[in-house]
Amino acid sequence: MPPLILGSTSRYRRELLERLRLPFTADAPRVDETPLPGEAPAALATRLALAKAREVASRHPGALVIGSDQVADVDGEAIGKPGTHERAVAQLRRMSGRAVVFQTAVAVVRPDTGFEQVERVPVTVRFRDLDDDEIERYLRLEQPYDCAGSAKCETLGIALLSAIESDDPTALVGLPLIRTSALLRAAGLDPVRQAR
Repeated sequence: MPPLILGSTSRYRRELLERLRLPFTADAPRVDETPLPGEAPAALATRLALAKAREVASRHPGALVIGSDQVADVDGEAIGKPGTHERAVAQLRRMSGRAVVFQTAVAVVRPDTGFEQVERVPVTVRFRDLDDDEIERYLRLEQPYDCAGSAKCETLGIALLSAIESDDPTALVGLPLIRTSALLRAAGLDPVRQAR
């Protein structure tokens, strides 16, 4: 089998991929993540996942490369990683009491066979009505400034939510493992048969 590479610097995606028990390395994709003018969040996530996989594959032509991206979609507007406390507060205030669609996309590229596919997994997240004290306390405890939409469902952020609706449960954390496994099989790597 060709070497498997995760085209990502995300520790969350790395931890998720480790669940498949496949040997892999990670390499940072060199991709400009700026949205195109008028680009919808779903299109942005799909384009970036494929761009990341292609860019890493261009430097590792004998490898099988996974790329992924996630964008929070609020009324058709892309909401990314907040980066700062102030932006995280603004994001959570805006999402309070609302349904937000997290658009998660995964791409698999294998240059030696010409294989290239991308899948998008929308996850609807329903936020409870949040007050400012609750938002402030959550952010001080979790500091989720590297997470799209400022909410980490795998830790305390789950308490901010009333529901998560998805057919691929790890998509919200950043890598939809059901779709990833299907794409890997299609590319010639069977996770169950190759697991260690």
